[in-house]
Amino acid sequence: MAKKATKKAAKKAKARGAVKSSKSAVKAKTARPAKAVAKKLSPKKAPAKAVQKTARATALPAGDGKLTFNHAMIYVKDVNRALGFYRDLLGFKLIEDFRYDGVPVYARLRAPGGDGTIALHQASASASLVSEGVRLYFEIANLDDFCRSLIRKGFYITQMPRMMEWGWRHAYLNDPDGHEISLYWAGEMRWKKSVMQAAKAVAKG
Repeated sequence: MAKKATKKAAKKAKARGAVKSSKSAVKAKTARPAKAVAKKLSPKKAPAKAVQKTARATALPAGDGKLTFNHAMIYVKDVNRALGFYRDLLGFKLIEDFRYDGVPVYARLRAPGGDGTIALHQASASASLVSEGVRLYFEIANLDDFCRSLIRKGFYITQMPRMMEWGWRHAYLNDPDGHEISLYWAGEMRWKKSVMQAAKAVAKG
C-alpha cells in the first residue's frame, strides 16, 4: 500500500511539473511576439527625421519663389584699382575674392548699409566699358559730408550735391573705369506725389 501511495504521489508530481513547464512554454511563446512587435515598432522613429529633411529641402528661397534682384556686375579694366574705389573710398565690404596667378579677377562686395551687393569682373583687353544708359545709385543720409570726404581723399566729383527738380539731392561722379554713379538722399520727398508732379513739369519743359 505504501508503495502504491508513493507511485501515485510521484505521478502527481510529474503531472504538476509538466503543467508548470507547459505554462512557462506558453508564456515564453507569448513573450516572443511582444519583443518582435517592439522591434517592428522602433524603426518608426526614423520617418520623423526624414520629414524634417524633406521640409528643409522643399523650403522656398527668399522671395517666396518670385524673381529677386541678386547683384549688379561691373566690368573693369583692373579689379584691384576698382577695389580701391568701391571698398576703400565708398566703404563696401569685400565678401568674395577670386584670383588668377595672385591677381584679383573677380570681387563681390556688400554695401556698408543694407544687403545690396555688386560684383567687379575683369574685362578682356579688347572689351568696351561704355555703359551709357546705365547708372549706379547709392543712397546716404549725410550726402554732403560724404562727398567732402571723397574730395579730401583726392577723388573728383562731377556734380556736388544739389536739389534736383524731383525733390531729391544728388551728386554725380564716375568710378575709375568711367561708370556713372549717383550718390543721393531722397529725404522726406521719397514717396510724395509732388515728386512725380515735378518730374512731369520738367518733362513738359
